[in-house]
This record gives sequence, structure tokens and C-alpha cells, in this order.
Amino acid sequence: MAWIVLFVSAALETVWATALGQSHGFTRLEPTIVFAITIVISLVAFGYVLKHIPISTAYAVWTGTGAALTVLWGMATGAEPVTVLRLVFIAGIVGCVVGLKLLPARPVAPAPAPASSASPASPPGRIARRKSNRA
Repeated sequence: MAWIVLFVSAALETVWATALGQSHGFTRLEPTIVFAITIVISLVAFGYVLKHIPISTAYAVWTGTGAALTVLWGMATGAEPVTVLRLVFIAGIVGCVVGLKLLPARPVAPAPAPASSASPASPPGRIARRKSNRA
């Protein structure tokens, strides 16, 4: 389920990035509203994803997918030219995203408990006095 939400969130990244460009610095109301709504939904969904997928993988997939979809949208609408090199590089991004998805997930080992520096004779929060050899 988390992977589906991740790809939906990345698709929404494409929507808000496109709306941001069309808002002309937030001077046009409709794209500004679309931007505001979709960025909130996208980031809330991404926050959900981070509970289930490590951030290193999730963020790479989210940004890569969002970037590839944004370029594809630009080419589909005629805002960007369709070239062989663009398609090759988008295929590279998609290949990397697929590769990250196919990697086996390793469970994260719990961090070891920190060693206590206080001596057992001194209560917590108090500094033990150094004993003097003076008579």
C-alpha cells in the first residue's frame, strides 16, 4: 500500500510543480489554488509513506518519479521538445526507480543503548566528587 501511495504522491508532485509554473509567481488564482491543494496532499501522503519505506529510498523514488512525470507532461503538452536524449534520460530515471523498488528491504537494527557514564554510587544528575588523598 505504501508504494502505491508513494507513486500517487509523486504524481501529485507533477501536478503541483506544473501548477506552480503556471501560477506566474502566485499571481494567477486558479493554478495557485491547485498548487496549494496538491502540495499539501502530496506531502501528507509522503509523510505516510515515510512510516513504511526508508527515507533514502522513498525520497529518491518520489523525486525521480515526479521529475520524470513532469518532463513527460511537458513533452506531451508541447512545452518541451521530444528528443531521443530526453527519452533516454527519462528511461534511466525510471530504471533507477524500478531498481530501488526491487531491492530487498533490510530491517533496521535497533540502536544499542548508550553506556552510562555515571558511577553507581552517585545518583542520576549529580556529579560524583573526587576523593582527596589529603589527611
